Amino acid sequence: MRICIYSGGERLVAKSGVGQAIRHQREVLRRAGVETTDRWSSDTWAVHINTVLPDILPAVLWARLTGRKVVCYGHSTMEDFRRSFRGSDALAPLFRRWITFCYGLGDVVLTPTEYSRSLLESYGLRRPVYAISNGVDTDFFAPAPGLREAFRRRRGLRDGEKAVVSVGHLIARKGLPEFADLARRMPDVRFIWYGWTDPRLVPAEIRQVLDTAPENLEFPGYVGREELREAYCGADAFAFLSHEETEGIVVLEALACGIPTVLRDIPVYNGWLEDGKNVYKSADQEGFRRTLEGILSGSLPDLTAAGRAVAEERSLEAVGRQLREIYRRENILPLPAPAHAQA
Repeated sequence: MRICIYSGGERLVAKSGVGQAIRHQREVLRRAGVETTDRWSSDTWAVHINTVLPDILPAVLWARLTGRKVVCYGHSTMEDFRRSFRGSDALAPLFRRWITFCYGLGDVVLTPTEYSRSLLESYGLRRPVYAISNGVDTDFFAPAPGLREAFRRRRGLRDGEKAVVSVGHLIARKGLPEFADLARRMPDVRFIWYGWTDPRLVPAEIRQVLDTAPENLEFPGYVGREELREAYCGADAFAFLSHEETEGIVVLEALACGIPTVLRDIPVYNGWLEDGKNVYKSADQEGFRRTLEGILSGSLPDLTAAGRAVAEERSLEAVGRQLREIYRRENILPLPAPAHAQA
């Protein structure tokens, strides 16, 4: 009784949030007591599809011909495709039609938040759509004060120098131009952006941002999760200025590590991340600057314990329990109902 997590195209998305979500699925299912494989076998009950690349079509066809269930993960929307790579705005309407077709191949569609669920349902999907977090490894991503000094040594920070970090592709949608602008507005603070994008896909406006970045802004590129955890635990604030997300795995990682977090006030966070309660939000550059200055000076309340609690609600174990319940409800796997439901 195993789940096949289809790995075609995984190499292409390995350094993205989709790649991280795929890795999370394997661990979520392991912790939930469900075995996974990346190969077809006689005891494979269902297949998880995570990309919208054309190579998923033979995988779905095989599942249909052999009576297996298909679970499609809705990681992408037309809205978060815009302002990403070269030509993405022009292609966005076609992308919407394509992903609607791809997600419609599933018996069930899983997407990270209620916000992304509402978007997918507005596309006219006729399959059940469930909101279930991508999850976060709260054992690995956790407060570790000892990593602060390691981070400061690695980045060559001076005594007393403050550091603000962000993570994501080098694209406009992630808020890179605004992050660079904040660095100019706050020249005494070190700004560090982790992430990499193939230069062939980077629009001219982003190349200009990179070429004209202020001296206090640096780009270490893509780093492994150990160095990323070091940054979350060692920096003074995490500023994620993305204009559109389906969830934001890096937000969960940052919250799990207990770093003060500043977000753009966008709909995806409604209902689970609250301004002044577990994160700080703003809608404009001046608001971001004031909030960061308040965090760095210590004049704003510390919300990190509440942020950590949000991450714990989306731990891999918690997501595993929710996934098993969806499997049971949709007859993906022959699982018994929870004990309280049988009583």
